[in-house]
Amino acid sequence: MKTLSETGNTETAKRSIGIITLSEEDEPPSSRLTPRGETEEEPPGSTVTHSQRRFFAHVPERDWNDWKWQFRHRISSVDELARFIPLSEEEKSHLNTVTARYPMAITPYYLSLINPDNPDDPVRKQAIPCLQEITMNSLGEEDPLEERRDSVVPGLVHRYPDRALMVLTDICPMLCRHCTRKREWRHGGWVRPQSEIEAMLDYLRQHKTVRDVIISGGDPLTLATHTLEGIISRIRRIKHIEIIRIGTRFPVVLPQRIDKELCHMLSKYGPIWLNTHFNHYREVTPEAAAACDRLLRSGVPVNNQSVLLRGVNDSVETQRKLCHALLRAKVRPYYLFQCDEVQGTEHLRTPVEAGIKIIEGLRGHTSGLAVPHFVIDLPGGGGKIPIQPDYVLSLNKKELVLRNYKWQLYHYRNPQATQVTRTPEFADEELHASRGASPAREDRVAVPVGGN
Repeated sequence: MKTLSETGNTETAKRSIGIITLSEEDEPPSSRLTPRGETEEEPPGSTVTHSQRRFFAHVPERDWNDWKWQFRHRISSVDELARFIPLSEEEKSHLNTVTARYPMAITPYYLSLINPDNPDDPVRKQAIPCLQEITMNSLGEEDPLEERRDSVVPGLVHRYPDRALMVLTDICPMLCRHCTRKREWRHGGWVRPQSEIEAMLDYLRQHKTVRDVIISGGDPLTLATHTLEGIISRIRRIKHIEIIRIGTRFPVVLPQRIDKELCHMLSKYGPIWLNTHFNHYREVTPEAAAACDRLLRSGVPVNNQSVLLRGVNDSVETQRKLCHALLRAKVRPYYLFQCDEVQGTEHLRTPVEAGIKIIEGLRGHTSGLAVPHFVIDLPGGGGKIPIQPDYVLSLNKKELVLRNYKWQLYHYRNPQATQVTRTPEFADEELHASRGASPAREDRVAVPVGGN
């Protein structure tokens, strides 16, 4: 596995490994962003309809809707960020210190969702670094889930019996401040070479217990569509693999990536499921909802895996609004993750009780479709454990005492364990059936264990 910095020529390396910058004609004359107040020539008759393009109203619509333009124009330096978000000299100094260890990358689209006048904006907290990423860095671990330990070949994690995770790249359209694989950022952008991808595929071919493959990163949709198709098509040719899943945040941070070419390609290799990562209801924009709709119309169901984040979505009301917005966009709220114990994320982690309180406030108060599974991904590679409020107050062989979402108590009779026994008449019926006779059937009798 080589980083882009090790290849000598960054632009050549990007094209050779199939990242999004595919040809010289795709490159703009300049990658410099024009901040608010400066002008850029716009073709006659073009109009800007995006209601939240507060920073980029000067950008022609064709560029704004081009995901490659968005990717090339990501905000990655503090000076660049300061042209859009008010920052004091002290704040810029702090951010430069943080980004020396944990880099920054924000798409113009996602930056446009941030309220620049609110330092505590929940969208901002996910994208813009803060000093606590390094001042609280002694807490947590680089790889709390021990993915390296469970990697059977480089890039392939096989932890559960019937599922495997393929990590194809560490490149993302945006560097989320709560990222589980934050450890990879300082290694530069890399994509698995063909030799490592082939080793992953060989392992999958040889292990017939694997029926479900998750393609992840980084973000695998940073790969060119034809590159991604080359991998997906080879997975699909492995007969015992039933399901392919893709983990991506593109529908949230750069929905323009979900274009006709990608959707057409994915439609050829189903069943494919896509898990995305909305954390706040303000992220469910018309553009994001349209991207999810394009996936659904291509036969790709979309689930959401949210992460519980302090000051972002750690209230019942915010989670309810998020889950309702997702359902309106035809996206299923799937998981609500407790934020992993990753170095550089402690300031965003909440007490586990906050997640339990959220589930308590959703269950019964809204549709079950709007209630995700609250889970902890155990450190040390222990896997996901569902956590929920206690609805069973007591349990014995005779009954359960249960409470509902209103804290009303109910007694529920506990059926005894049973076994199905054959009456003499039923055994005689089987004997006659084996000889071609068809006597009248008698009812089967279920007798409690230990009873007569």
